[in-house]
Amino acid sequence: MYSTSEEQFDWQNHEHDGQLSVDVFDVGEELLIIAPLAGVEQDSLDVSIHNDLLTIRGERPFPVDDTLLRTHHHTECFWGNFSRTIILPVDVKGDIAKAAYTNGLLTIYIPKKQADKKIAITFIDD
Repeated sequence: MYSTSEEQFDWQNHEHDGQLSVDVFDVGEELLIIAPLAGVEQDSLDVSIHNDLLTIRGERPFPVDDTLLRTHHHTECFWGNFSRTIILPVDVKGDIAKAAYTNGLLTIYIPKKQADKKIAITFIDD
């Protein structure tokens, strides 16, 4: 679908949050989530876990005079607010998750909960 420059400008002007690409890896006893966030300041990031959902929010400011958005020929990069919520594939210990942000790369380590062990129930005699 094609859009006019004016429609594109409105979209870029925070009417919709952009989506963030993420990779999720199972690395033994924890999940590893990696998200490229070039141009984003760490102070603008909000990372949270609620139940089995991981949410990453932030803002990537347009690096030059934003009136250029009105005269663009082609844009592929998203500028402005972004958010991404993903369902985590296993139960996690979100309260002890750790994150690092280095050179535009967000890395999140979330320990997995150990599966409950099967417990045999013995019958009592009447």
